[in-house]
Amino acid sequence: MEPKKRILILGGGFAGVDCTRMLEKYFQNRDEIEITLVSDDNFLLFTPMLPQVASGTVTPRHIVMPLRSLCKKSRIYELVIRDIDPVNKHVTLEGTPEKRGVRIHYDYLVIALGSETNFFGLQNVEKHSFTMKTLADALSLRNRLIDMLEQAENETREELKQRLLTFVVVGGGFAGVETAGEINDFLHDALNYYHNINKVDINVIIIEALSSILPGFNKKLVKFAHNKLEKNGIKILLDTIVSSFDGKIVIVKKSAKSTSTVKSKISIPSYTLVWAAGVTPVEIIKKSIFKTMKGQIIVNEFLEIPNFSGVFAIGDCSRFDESINKSYPPTAQLAEAHAKLAAYNIKQIINNNEKKKFEYNWKGQSAIIGKRSGITEVMGCTVTGFLAWLIWINYYLSKMPNLEKRLRVWLDWNIDLFFRRDISRYGFKRNVLKEYQELDEVDDVW
Repeated sequence: MEPKKRILILGGGFAGVDCTRMLEKYFQNRDEIEITLVSDDNFLLFTPMLPQVASGTVTPRHIVMPLRSLCKKSRIYELVIRDIDPVNKHVTLEGTPEKRGVRIHYDYLVIALGSETNFFGLQNVEKHSFTMKTLADALSLRNRLIDMLEQAENETREELKQRLLTFVVVGGGFAGVETAGEINDFLHDALNYYHNINKVDINVIIIEALSSILPGFNKKLVKFAHNKLEKNGIKILLDTIVSSFDGKIVIVKKSAKSTSTVKSKISIPSYTLVWAAGVTPVEIIKKSIFKTMKGQIIVNEFLEIPNFSGVFAIGDCSRFDESINKSYPPTAQLAEAHAKLAAYNIKQIINNNEKKKFEYNWKGQSAIIGKRSGITEVMGCTVTGFLAWLIWINYYLSKMPNLEKRLRVWLDWNIDLFFRRDISRYGFKRNVLKEYQELDEVDDVW
């Protein structure tokens, strides 16, 4: 009997799941091919809609899809990766109090571990701020918004009330702008229930270190978005860097490139800071033996890691070698393109055929900026306002791999047109620590 070919995919995000599904399609009738997927969670999270979960526009369970319903022919492990050993071709997974660790041996490996929030060494900011990477992050932020409104409603001291109702979003990219827009919409809509808070009391601030928001967009679109956000009541501070946040006061200063004559530090009283200022590859990659640049694994034009045949890195955790002049922003559409090529090249290697180089035509980009308005750049055309918002929602609906979830999200958006926001606060603890077992013994999976 021919020995099995074992393909292991690390990461349950867009890149990892798309790659796994494509491999299942290629090898659906070949029993000698064994596909395994490892993920921290047992679901795929549709991250572009996290800001809408925070604002209550979309129901949380509608943007998560169980991995076992998407990848029906693969073996799935919901465990944390402890070690990647490309020399001996195995990956070790952490054990739990109920289960021993697992060591999985492979013939072909795809690393799609994504990224984590980059705080640039600001430990006090990391300790006190909110992020937007997980479903728990979005729900925690939603609870925070409601909590601040509840406290401000009956607060008689004006200074404290202002601090309660000031919300700072750090980062003027996709995540920051979309999060700020959703926060602003939610707060203003919720005022129907809070009679002691006026619209002028709400203070949402975007802080961006660069000289404009939404870098990479057409300048005309950036100008439209900037003006629209300000018209909706959002204050935008450009060329500004956050240097500290103790949970009560945000300390900012002008960047070195700023032309402003004001160089001293500025204090912004606020209890709520949302950090959306950048990402960095996960720690397990930084500690690996792979050659990296800025924490990302260097790959060749086939998305294969040099010196490790059959090992691929895709999505946010990878970058092309400097000799390859290809650079794209880390988006879901790029992760999808990476996933398709990695799966194709693994199929080609197994079938002893020629691999294909990465070639990609950028499809454009889109962002929503609140109040059912957005900006879109596609096929050389620019679209703004409500039409751009419609393009955004239809594009992301089409990318959801589950018809049921598409319908549920579509219904959420339509219901939001006719009914007031729900201001119920979810009862759960924000920080839940997982306990992992010491790796004294493992199950070997061959």
